[in-house]
Amino acid sequence: MNTPAPRKRREMKIKTATVTGVRQISPDLIRFSFDCPEIVGADLGFTDHYIKILFVPAGADYSWPFDMAEIAETQPRELQPVRRTYTFRTVDTVAGTFDIDFVAHGTDGLAGPWAQQAQVGDVIAFGGPGGAWKPETTYEHYVLAGDEAAAPAIFAALEHLPVGTTAKAFIEISSNEARFNAPASDNIEVVWVSRDGATHGTLLIDALRQDGYPTKKTSWFIHGVAEMVKETRKFLFVEGNVDKADASISGYWRLGMTENQWQASKREFNEQNEAEELALSKA
Repeated sequence: MNTPAPRKRREMKIKTATVTGVRQISPDLIRFSFDCPEIVGADLGFTDHYIKILFVPAGADYSWPFDMAEIAETQPRELQPVRRTYTFRTVDTVAGTFDIDFVAHGTDGLAGPWAQQAQVGDVIAFGGPGGAWKPETTYEHYVLAGDEAAAPAIFAALEHLPVGTTAKAFIEISSNEARFNAPASDNIEVVWVSRDGATHGTLLIDALRQDGYPTKKTSWFIHGVAEMVKETRKFLFVEGNVDKADASISGYWRLGMTENQWQASKREFNEQNEAEELALSKA
């Protein structure tokens, strides 16, 4: 009996972008503008396009540019580049530019410290862009919810709503002082949910439950901490009988985990959620 060969992981094509602007948009967020000729002409029609930025771990004796294959062969796992996912706040494939918002506080991790000291002229290496969602004309209303990590995709969606539709967005932030500019128009309502020390996601799901289920044909875009997503799935699919085809919902990150740890366990987490939801639906 032949044993199938292990599936070879698709190698990520690396692009580069240069920092052209840096500005603080809230106490928690720094917006970086980048120039990236490699995305000129790219087909980026979604509103949740993201890239995976490569960060060199502390203690590594190399810096960009480097060859990923060579690094994989010569460096121990703990010194290999670490990927962190960031969503475009804006992207212009004619000019070859994009903006990304970084949560920048504390000294832990890689991305936050980088954002606090990066300057115009610095270069990042990244894979992507990826993306899969945008507001469709088949819906009358949109409910969007997430934390700081999901806000760029949510705001991009609000800026590309189909004519004649409405939207309500719930944005979780650390405190009222951490608000930042959001899209504004007569058909958009933005609700700021301040954690004020509460566990990530708990007040956001409370706000969604309190708001209930719209009477219009609605599309849901819910992203952020995995624990919030788990409870929101129950709210939508078990309690509200929302069709899964009407929802884009996933955890961008999980409490107590690095991105690598979360990505390695995400499939199992999702399968457990689906099994629990099925059991609750039959109860």
